[in-house]
This record gives sequence, structure tokens and C-alpha cells, in this order.
Amino acid sequence: MDIQDKKILVTGGAGFLGSFVVEELLRSGVKKENIFIPRSADHDLRDKAVCQKVVAGQDMVIHLAANVGGIGYNREKPGELFYDNLVMGAQILDAAHRAGVQKFVGLATICSYPKFTPVPFREEDIWSGYPEETNAPYGLAKKMLLVQAQAYRSQYNFNAVTLFPVNLYGPRDNFNPDSSHVIPALIRKAIEARDSGKAYIEAWGTGIPTREFLYVEDAARAIVQVAQHYDKPDPINLGSGMEISIKDLTEKVCKLVGFKGEIKWDNSKPDGQPRRMLDTSKAEKEFGFRATTNFDEGLAKTIQWYESHTS
Repeated sequence: MDIQDKKILVTGGAGFLGSFVVEELLRSGVKKENIFIPRSADHDLRDKAVCQKVVAGQDMVIHLAANVGGIGYNREKPGELFYDNLVMGAQILDAAHRAGVQKFVGLATICSYPKFTPVPFREEDIWSGYPEETNAPYGLAKKMLLVQAQAYRSQYNFNAVTLFPVNLYGPRDNFNPDSSHVIPALIRKAIEARDSGKAYIEAWGTGIPTREFLYVEDAARAIVQVAQHYDKPDPINLGSGMEISIKDLTEKVCKLVGFKGEIKWDNSKPDGQPRRMLDTSKAEKEFGFRATTNFDEGLAKTIQWYESHTS
């Protein structure tokens, strides 16, 4: 699809990932006046009438809006995470279909994968078991985007595609300790410990689980490539193809920010899913996407952004 003259709705377009997607759309030639970013304060996507209103006259919907947070947030608000994400996704996709939108790009999550998925996670494994318990309400709600997209394609020939990204990180991330993901949480904790002269920091769990991370600008580039070049019903993984233990990640962050104290592991806190790493070959084959940002470089940019916005 040539998107340069299309009217594009980007839900969550003012958020962490969404702001970079909007910038990538502009670089791809989309006119600024053709990009609509509904702000949550004015447009509650849990309201069906609001969804109908925001999709009116749009050619494409990129649905990034989500109620999302780290493992602690998932434990505290499972009902809220399930309801908000399920309802937002179901209503915005249905409204897009009914409004005659030409294409819908929905973002699911790596949390949708089964707890014990063989590594690397292949798209074909997505239904082979139940997600890790702390993330399951959020992961299952987001996975319904895939079910709905495939059902609407089958019955209505609606061009809806679903993406499954790994954990994202980068500048503009959420550094609120109550809801942040692991990288921004560690960066903030290590910097505050460094600046206050603390002898140690506490980290959740055992440090044994592994994670894969995708730099936010790479993710934005992938989403816009999907908008332009991918029109199939099959889900697509978005990742970087790397894997790092939480222990090694924590030590790396501490080294990069210059915190020389001890790391104490709180084994009473949950580890979450044992391993996470995606098979990203389908994204490269279907629309030529490959992550290009070196992990240490991406971390350094994220740390630099945080320090420049907290000084």
C-alpha cells in the first residue's frame, strides 16, 4: 500500500512507541495533517461510540494504544489489564471494519506466547500452551486481536494484520517505578542509587530468566514497513534476535550508568516467563525487516535521554 496520501489513525500515537511510529510515518512521506492521534484524555477507546468517531474517514488504523506495565503492574491489575485491552482492541477493529477502513495494523505482545515456548519462539507456537501466569490476562487480551483479525478477514475480507513484538526500550520510555518495564526500572534504580551513594540495589527474582529487547526506533520502522508491505493473515514476530539474562542485563545497566555497588536479588519476587526470544525470520522474509540497533548503543541512548530529562 502506498501510504503517502492515506489518512492514518494511530491509537497510542502520543505514547512511547506511538510517537516514534508517527515520526517514521512522516519520514515515509505521510502528510502531518493526515495523521490523527486520539489522546486518551479526550477519546476513551473503551467507549464504542468513541471508536466509531475516531475511525470515521480514515484509510488505515495502526492500533498501538494499550494499558501496559511491568511484572508488578501485571500482578496488581490483572482485571483492569484484561478488560481495557480486550475492549479497546475489539471495538477499534470492529469500528474500522464497519467504517470501510482499508487496512488495520494491530500490536499484540510477546506476553501472549505460552509460558514454556521452545526458544526461539516461532509464530506457529503461539497456541501451544497457556501464557505465564502473571502476564496472562494482558497477553490473552492482546492475543484476541489476532483471533478477531483473522475472523474478520475470513468473513468480511477485512485487511487486518497482527504483530507480536518483544519488550521495547529506548528514549521516552515509561520510567515510573510503579508501572515501568525492566530496562527503564533498572536504569532509574541504578542512577538513583549512584547519585545517592547507596551501597546496593535490589532486583526482582533470581536474575536467571532471559529476555529479548527491541529498540523503539527499530520497532517503529518495522510497523511502518508492515503498513506498506504486509497484507497476510499470519501473525508476525518483531524482535532483534538477541537473548540476555536479567542478571547480565542488570550488571550491564549498572556498569553503563556507573553504579559500582552490590546487586541484591529478592527471590520472593516473581521471575516471570523463564525465557523469551523470538524467531524473527518471517519479518525479514515478508517485508525485509531486520533490527539494526546494537543493544549497548540503544541502552546508552536510553540512559542519556533519561539523565537529560531528570537533571
